[in-house]
Amino acid sequence: MALAVVGSIAVAVAWNLVLRGRASVWATMAACLGALGALSLFTGEVHVGEAVPLATMVALGLGAGVTLYLATAAFLSMTRGWRLLARHTTALYRRRGGLSLGAAVLLAAGVSAAGEELFWRGVVQGVAGGALGDLPGAVLAWAAYVGANAFSGSVPVVLGAVVGGGVWAALAAWTGGVVASLACHAMWTALMVALPPVPLEDPA
Repeated sequence: MALAVVGSIAVAVAWNLVLRGRASVWATMAACLGALGALSLFTGEVHVGEAVPLATMVALGLGAGVTLYLATAAFLSMTRGWRLLARHTTALYRRRGGLSLGAAVLLAAGVSAAGEELFWRGVVQGVAGGALGDLPGAVLAWAAYVGANAFSGSVPVVLGAVVGGGVWAALAAWTGGVVASLACHAMWTALMVALPPVPLEDPA
């Protein structure tokens, strides 16, 4: 429980530092979420999931990640007139700075996304589910996840937390563990970083 509370605050603080220009989004969020993911493994709250076979959970997660990416691309294509979203999306991609594509994918998908799943769906959702039941716990963990990411001040980050967070929470609740949600989150993130789904605008 302590890690769930402290970790949620840490994510909000990290995003606030990034928002205020006092920290790099890639390095800061990877460090924060990577550390939380590592700590989560020692809590005993993170479970692989036993509702379906492991190979099925991995395949389900990867397929859901590709589907979520395609849905994200379709949404961004249909909302190109939303100038604030377009500006924030471009700004988020440009924050990659001097990182190579491989390093960016590794940090975003291999560290940040994995850390998020181990912490949010493993610890926070696990603790909340144990106290309130699977569905209320998933909803509470999803709401906390959205709330923490709202401190980013970034429209695409918040939208990703609302929609993606709902998908990952549902996968974790259904399978009873983090394998499917982690595979989905990592696949979606890797595709979003490697293949930006919309043309990036010149900064205004």
